[in-house]
Amino acid sequence: MTQSFKPKGLPSLLPHLTVKNADQSLAFYRDVCQFSLKNQPEKQNNEIVHAEMMLGDATIMMAPEGAWGSDKKSPKTTGVPSNISLYIYVEDVDAHYEHAKQKGAEILSAPENMFWGDRFYTLRDLDGYEWSFATNVGTHDLSYITHA
Repeated sequence: MTQSFKPKGLPSLLPHLTVKNADQSLAFYRDVCQFSLKNQPEKQNNEIVHAEMMLGDATIMMAPEGAWGSDKKSPKTTGVPSNISLYIYVEDVDAHYEHAKQKGAEILSAPENMFWGDRFYTLRDLDGYEWSFATNVGTHDLSYITHA
């Protein structure tokens, strides 16, 4: 048997987010976005330096600013909007939206059906990253495209 190119159970893409405060970010993703810890966070000197969380089959990693000697900063710290956003499927986007709204999330857009067949909404997390949560509710509608 040969070893797999990646650890079993992990997706091929794992976003790694730089956060200002790991404890606060973990609580936000757990309480507002409904993620759960994949394993116990790695600590050095009693401070979290790495954590992994899951929602469905999606996994994210995070580390606080300065961890492992990194000079990376969160969008909130730099004051520069993140140049990436994250898009994740959930079973019931409307229920997820209501939960996040009730927990005080900064909602950027309410759930809306889109031409590609998804219903989605967007929020901004504590560190300035934008997250779109979606549920597929239809099929991709190409009728809006005009052909030359």
